[in-house]
Amino acid sequence: MSTTWNNPLIEQRADPQITLVDGRYWFTASVPSFDAIEIRAADSIASLATATPKTIWTKHDSGPMSFHVWAPELHRIDGRWFVYFAASERGDIWKLRMYVLECLGDNPLTGEWIERGQIATPEEGFSLDATPFEHGGRRFLCWAQKSPPTESNLYIAEMANPWTLKTEPVVITRPELAWERIGFCVNEGPAVLKRNGRVFIAYSAAATDANYCMGLLWADEHADLLDATSWHKSPTPVFTTDESVSQFGPGHNSFTTTPDGQTDLLVYHARNYRDIVGDPLNDPNRHTRVQAFGWRADGFPDFGTPVADGPCSL
Repeated sequence: MSTTWNNPLIEQRADPQITLVDGRYWFTASVPSFDAIEIRAADSIASLATATPKTIWTKHDSGPMSFHVWAPELHRIDGRWFVYFAASERGDIWKLRMYVLECLGDNPLTGEWIERGQIATPEEGFSLDATPFEHGGRRFLCWAQKSPPTESNLYIAEMANPWTLKTEPVVITRPELAWERIGFCVNEGPAVLKRNGRVFIAYSAAATDANYCMGLLWADEHADLLDATSWHKSPTPVFTTDESVSQFGPGHNSFTTTPDGQTDLLVYHARNYRDIVGDPLNDPNRHTRVQAFGWRADGFPDFGTPVADGPCSL
């Protein structure tokens, strides 16, 4: 097993997700053109850097799913492969909605992908960053959605199937803290981690520049996850810009492990410079990075600080 890779692992791939399934790593992320979904696979983290990407879907020519394809996630659910992503319509960047693809074959790189459609939510306003997870024999979805007047909150609901909600969405966090409201009032990019009797949800906050950072929610593993009062939030961010190593705006993370499951890995994007010309969303240099993290004595994750560009070892 290769225990060393180079950061950034994959350049110009924001919103990265790496998942380990049956001993093989699968990678997907936003592409700089925001017009397609690609995946790649390899036997090690390091090998993902040179693995050949396969485009499995491209945007529509017009109407829904024709513009700004964002933050795909690849999930294996009940023996089937699904991709969750957000897309909008040309002329209205914020007409973002969540959609699901399903692979009809066993291999996501060669199987046919079909559209299962939009994940319908009862509220109007953009929705994105859908991530499904199982807990207590039930399937849940967590996502970000705009709520009046301008903020982006995190919601949770139980699922009837991989593309349909079963219960009314519940808000589990709003951007109420000062560090969540820099530039924009944002909670987005949820990623689920279950450990030590708790369900953790890491998320990202603030504008997508050097102020972008990660926050942390948690609930007791026996709590009702659909009860907003079950969720608690760290009053301070848990992973932030570190100017000393030229790592700016780390966030939109996912989690994976080493093949033996013994070491937890944090997957995230960041830039290696602070100053951005124009809209940060048009700057393509949010690169995928991976680093190990540990656990505190109280059972909470300790993400540490972003590591400098270069070789990264366990």
